[in-house]
Amino acid sequence: MKILVGNDDGIFAPGVRALANTLAADHQVTVVCPDRERSATGHGLTIHQPIRAERVTSVFVDQVEAWACSGTPSDCIKLALGALLEHPPDFVLSGINQGPNLGTDILYSGTVSAAMEGMIEGIASIAISYASFTDAQFQPAADFAHQFLAHLIKNPLPQPILLNVNVPALPADQIQGAVITRQGIRRYHDIFEKRIDPRGKTYYWLAGEVMEDLEEEGMADSPVFTDVQAMRQNLIAITPLQYNLTSIRALTPLTDWLAPFSQRKSVL
Repeated sequence: MKILVGNDDGIFAPGVRALANTLAADHQVTVVCPDRERSATGHGLTIHQPIRAERVTSVFVDQVEAWACSGTPSDCIKLALGALLEHPPDFVLSGINQGPNLGTDILYSGTVSAAMEGMIEGIASIAISYASFTDAQFQPAADFAHQFLAHLIKNPLPQPILLNVNVPALPADQIQGAVITRQGIRRYHDIFEKRIDPRGKTYYWLAGEVMEDLEEEGMADSPVFTDVQAMRQNLIAITPLQYNLTSIRALTPLTDWLAPFSQRKSVL
């Protein structure tokens, strides 16, 4: 299979190296990643300046073709699909991210956005994250991605989808399995630290932290774990995502609510 791999931690991050090298044992792997860390860039695109891409050698095993891109994670996938690859890939994988992408994190995540770019183009995609910001033992997550992709190939889904995978930061023998989850809600307390640079000018550094994990209203009794709950149980969380953000449940109530304004004015 032809696999396109991206990330948001940059081309030299150990997570993408572990993922690409592991997949290369059975697949044709091309890596296109930012030339530096571009975490929390969301689905941003570069439109006011050129995007540059350079081949990278000596980072991955010889079978892997790799490029470093000056753009965002989404830029990397768009550039790969539109210019760098001769043929479209069978799958797009993004990661392995250093740190989890759970709940509302996905709205900011460059890792998830890179994979979403693949799904937008009709390609089955996987975003994979390792739930530690410090531990760099990525091989269990890379091995799971390898096995999970093999399962997806043998048991294809009826339509392309984005699967957001979060792997606990544990040795493989301590992980309790994998489950399909729904997206949870995480609330952050944003702290902007005010600092002074050497020239005496003020700047601010965002240093938010998770305050609490919330439950969506009306879903407390759901038999399906949230991604956050699964991680607490030492389970690999696999959450199906879509780019259509329409609140389906709100359509009918809002239609009734807007009724006084929905009547067309008669034309004079």
